[in-house]
Amino acid sequence: MTEIKKVQPESGSQFVETWKKNAETLKAAGAYDYGWEHDNCGVGLIAALDGKPRREVVEAGVEALRVLFHRGAVDADGKTGDGAGIHVQIPQDFFKEHVQRTGHDLAGGKLAVGMIFLPKNDMAAQERCRTVTESEILNFGYSIYGWRQVPVDISVIGEKANATRPEIEQIMIANTKGVDDDKFENDLYVIRRRIEKKVLAEHITEFYICSFSCRSIIYKGMFLAEQLTTFYPDLLDERFVSSFAIYHQRYSTNTFPTWRLAQPFRMLAHNGEINTLMGNVNWMKSHETRMATDVFGDMIEDLKPTIQAGGSDSAALDNVFELMCRAGRSAPEVKAALIPESIGQNKLMPEEHRSMFSYYNCIMEPWDGPAAICATDGRWVVAGMDRNGLRPMRYSVTASGLLIVGSETGMVRLQEAEIVEKGRVGPGECIGVDLREGKFFSDRALKDTLAARRPFGEWVKRITLLEGLIDAADHSETLGITGETLRRRQMGYGLTMEDMELILQPMGEDGKEAVGSMGDDAPLAVLSDTYRGLHCFFRQNFSQVTNPPIDSLRETRVMSLNTRLGNLGNILEEDASQCDLLQLDSPVLLTSEFNAMRRHMGDTAAEIDCTFDPTAGDNALRDALHAIQREAEDAVRGGCTHVILTDKKAGPARAPIPMILAAGGVHTHLVRQQLRTFTSVNVRSGECMDVHYFAVLIGVGATTVNA
Repeated sequence: MTEIKKVQPESGSQFVETWKKNAETLKAAGAYDYGWEHDNCGVGLIAALDGKPRREVVEAGVEALRVLFHRGAVDADGKTGDGAGIHVQIPQDFFKEHVQRTGHDLAGGKLAVGMIFLPKNDMAAQERCRTVTESEILNFGYSIYGWRQVPVDISVIGEKANATRPEIEQIMIANTKGVDDDKFENDLYVIRRRIEKKVLAEHITEFYICSFSCRSIIYKGMFLAEQLTTFYPDLLDERFVSSFAIYHQRYSTNTFPTWRLAQPFRMLAHNGEINTLMGNVNWMKSHETRMATDVFGDMIEDLKPTIQAGGSDSAALDNVFELMCRAGRSAPEVKAALIPESIGQNKLMPEEHRSMFSYYNCIMEPWDGPAAICATDGRWVVAGMDRNGLRPMRYSVTASGLLIVGSETGMVRLQEAEIVEKGRVGPGECIGVDLREGKFFSDRALKDTLAARRPFGEWVKRITLLEGLIDAADHSETLGITGETLRRRQMGYGLTMEDMELILQPMGEDGKEAVGSMGDDAPLAVLSDTYRGLHCFFRQNFSQVTNPPIDSLRETRVMSLNTRLGNLGNILEEDASQCDLLQLDSPVLLTSEFNAMRRHMGDTAAEIDCTFDPTAGDNALRDALHAIQREAEDAVRGGCTHVILTDKKAGPARAPIPMILAAGGVHTHLVRQQLRTFTSVNVRSGECMDVHYFAVLIGVGATTVNA
């Protein structure tokens, strides 16, 4: 076994190098992955209700960040924090004066600023990053005023923070094409993605663009929250005015702090963790196949992959949030689509809101938290919660016209007489300010506005409900299995009398999982001398930051098992055809429900036999799995929008392929072939018996499961 070196804390640079080597060693051994990281933080925003920039907003944001210091971790040196930052409007006067002072004539309109972390200790890589950045800007037809070394005071940060500190510079870009701000901002987004991909292709990893915009700029790093304005004295300049300030104090419970993972990100700051992250990331890869929009045209390929490698769960959410905003949706719309309110058991929800969220459920998988976010698209600033509501978010509206939102009350000192309204942002709720119109929107007003944009009530009528398709004939199917066949199948699936008595019988009698008190003394599946089903090798992922496990029975108010079948369309579009699908109350189907679904599918479904001849050689199972993958691919390319995997033909000469292996193999193969969004993957198997097996099947990609 490779030796993991003990970390010695004497030297910051030594600590960083040792940490990197240990992380790479663990990753190579399969014991660690950067994608497992989560964090928990303090977050908030200040906004001027009239949408006009003022110095007071920036000062209030800095003050609020300072009092959130207890939500961040501090290293033993007392100076190294795990991340803090602030997101404000670009103070045009501040940067234009710098441009004029360096001898440039100003072009019309707003200038853009890129806040960039460059490699500090590799001068060649640093210069290469500048060259790539400049060339991509010039290739797009814009011109460059020059680079600015950002003033920083490194005496206030710890040795470890300083050892990993990047070279922090700003590049100033002129809108020489004379386009409007929306077009300029979208072009800058494409330019940034091109820069990032080119630098990454040259294997330069210590490069990061904090912000690249004509509207806003981000100052962040690995310092303590109260050190923000000391480290970045720019923020003390009276010309730094803004109509909003989003601030964030990171608290990484199980993460390794880095400068690039400090928040805010380009559009949002997030408190909590995304529990559905792995599924969200994988589905976004599938969605990319059909992504298209007139806003970007052929340039859409420059924006893929949407989710950039090496980011945190918050960074992944920000990547998707940014894409959907840049493609034409507003920040409130994107929040409603990505982090929707629960509609399952909410009897008080207005029907217009229910229709809107039903539509969003047709186009996008929810990014479920706990999540409290503050976000901006340049026009809107919003603060919202996910459906579970497991993170606090308070707000106050002042007589002077400020909206103050954050993880705690009292972040900005206010006299009670100054407050005209205060409250909390509840589960699934969202409040916001339209900076262009200078108007504050409560949760109800915001959702009323969103729901009125489209005839969502008419659109969702196109959704077909499975319960309306079931008739008496669907209950009459019998499998015709004799006692001998039943015993053979039980043996083939590795089911024992103990399984029948302790697991199956209680479910049949009481309609619920068996509950035992003696623990599980069976050997771990990987160490067992007897056959264990593939589901025994999997364990449920629990959230890392003080959250209880959630399921749809305990949390019926906020959880739903609703499942949709149909081609997954273009997530950047917005039209009625996206509701042409079949909706099920649960991915777990009774045979009568499966029969109704199968009849509805008709010729659009392909049934694939998932059994094999065990006497066909040492590679019989592997060859059979590859054959199933090819058959599924051919069916989808031939126009089938549903694939049904079944082991019904198991018999004396045919052994069933473990259905988790078959379903996972087909799902991943279709994802790699960029075909998964064109079909559903439905399973019929005799191996499904306990709840965990169903959960694993759905986890590896099955759309529905019929035992």
